[in-house]
Amino acid sequence: MNKLESVETLVIGSGPGGYVAALRSSQLGMKTAIVERSQIGGVCTHVGCIPSKALIAESHRYNVLRQFNNTDAATSFKNAQDFKQGIVNKQAGGVSYLLKTAGVRVLEGEASLLDEHTAIINQSGTEQTITFKYAILATGSRPIELQAFPVGGRILSSTEALSLPEVPTSMVVIGGGYIGIELGQMYAKYGTKVTVIEGGEQILPGFETDLVGPVVRQMKDDGIHIITGATAEKVVQNADSITLYYSHNQEQHHVTAAYVLVTIGRKPNTDGKLGLERIGLPVTRRGLIATDEQCRTAIPHIFAIGDITAGPGLAHKASYEAKIAAEAIAGHASVVDYKAIPLVVFSNPELSSVGISETQAKAQAIPIVIGKASFGINGRALALRETEGFIKIVANPTSGIVIGAQIVGVEASTLISELGLAIEMGATVEDLAMTIHPHPTLGEVIMEAADNAVRKMMMTNKQEQ
Repeated sequence: MNKLESVETLVIGSGPGGYVAALRSSQLGMKTAIVERSQIGGVCTHVGCIPSKALIAESHRYNVLRQFNNTDAATSFKNAQDFKQGIVNKQAGGVSYLLKTAGVRVLEGEASLLDEHTAIINQSGTEQTITFKYAILATGSRPIELQAFPVGGRILSSTEALSLPEVPTSMVVIGGGYIGIELGQMYAKYGTKVTVIEGGEQILPGFETDLVGPVVRQMKDDGIHIITGATAEKVVQNADSITLYYSHNQEQHHVTAAYVLVTIGRKPNTDGKLGLERIGLPVTRRGLIATDEQCRTAIPHIFAIGDITAGPGLAHKASYEAKIAAEAIAGHASVVDYKAIPLVVFSNPELSSVGISETQAKAQAIPIVIGKASFGINGRALALRETEGFIKIVANPTSGIVIGAQIVGVEASTLISELGLAIEMGATVEDLAMTIHPHPTLGEVIMEAADNAVRKMMMTNKQEQ
């Protein structure tokens, strides 16, 4: 067994949490190494955020082009897959370049914690040890597999669904969360007959019903069959098809398709050979690692970030926590503050949310004022032929301070950042309403929603007087 030199900070995992942690650690003057068992950039870069958004964007382009010419779905999908892989390669190369220029040592292999200050790096049977003063665990997550639906053959996880060589004729999606809806809509735009089986009362649980409504309408327009309140039970695979049996309204049903895509969530990568049990670092029943406000675990010099900790499994959450952990190691007073973490679904139309929703505020008996405006008469939305949806701003009715916002509509993923900044800096709806937004832009809908909230506050004040 070879021994590598000691480092101050060892980062395990090179996804959006890991590589940002390594970069920040190195920038703060610490000798840093990062270990990756598969591909630099992690799941997000190779089989997650980046490839899925590339294919989604290409499906939108195809959907527009096919209205004006006889664009072939098969050829377009092949081109989309090539385009996607080009972006993945560029992103992965970019991450490697950043790590190299920052002076971070990149170690290929699977890391296993031997003790609280030593890790073994195993690559193709060759083992090396490395000692560290601090460690940041950023090992990410993987798709949850159901015992009745093991991935293989015509049963897909999101990983396999992103690399199909051709457009399937049909597909059943188990799970109406963001991954299932994003991929289901993407394939539907290429002509796949899609059925979504969701156990809850609505798809995209966690988002308010009025926000989900426009997405449901578009899915139905795309020919997607949505079945809520249903339970998937078993499958029978054949050479060229697969049949899913499910229960709905206490009755048994089945649907046959080319593939079944299972998207019921993700499982943290804290098991296996990582060695947490060996060093006495506990995990919850769900496999998560408990951390404090600086991302420290029960072992003070070992930190954990991203999907292996509590909270939503978001790449931008992991990157944010990465900076906090690295800065904490460097002795800074940085602490996490999750009040303005945006949630985004790249559905059609897009969904986004930040801060407290109207439903949450009412459940917690928090007094609020709501400002709302539609994309329906917005000049830019009209020009884009994307007038579906609205923006909702949740604010304190006395001070006008913005505490939450939700968007359904074109470019919701981009627009939510302005509202996240408003929450972060303690801005009021009057601040947003009085900010001059360029015309004609989608951002004007934010200004109008804020103005709507200001008018409501003024009317309330007049009535009280």
